[in-house]
Amino acid sequence: MLSTPTTSKLYDQDFAQWIDQTVQLLKEGKLDELDIKNLIEEVESLGRSDKRAMSSNLIIVILHLLKWRYQPEKRSGSWKGSIIEHRRRAKRLLKDSPSLRSYLESEFADCYANARLQAAGETGLDIKAFPVDCPYELEELLIDGFLPE
Repeated sequence: MLSTPTTSKLYDQDFAQWIDQTVQLLKEGKLDELDIKNLIEEVESLGRSDKRAMSSNLIIVILHLLKWRYQPEKRSGSWKGSIIEHRRRAKRLLKDSPSLRSYLESEFADCYANARLQAAGETGLDIKAFPVDCPYELEELLIDGFLPE
């Protein structure tokens, strides 16, 4: 019979199998056999991933709302669809992890600054065409159907 690699080696050799083995060890209560170092790393990574996704979704919503407001002649269904989709994703993340709201509030200004810069790049408008501070409240960004005039 072939010997199986230790869990820490397995992490580097076959991540999917490492996950399966880790779940099985947890279910069986074999905590002393767990690859704790990599397990901690993966759990921390999950939290960072949700935060990055939340910021990314917010940036895209703001970006398209800015384009919607400052280039009304170029409004498209794809902009509206993107707003709807990324708003839905953000709301889903908040539903699954309500504590992300405080993270979102703390990152709001940075998300707006990134969206503003990207809007200037995508529209060809001078960055000064867009307000320095976000013209929308965080709550407005999450309201289905909200579009600036």
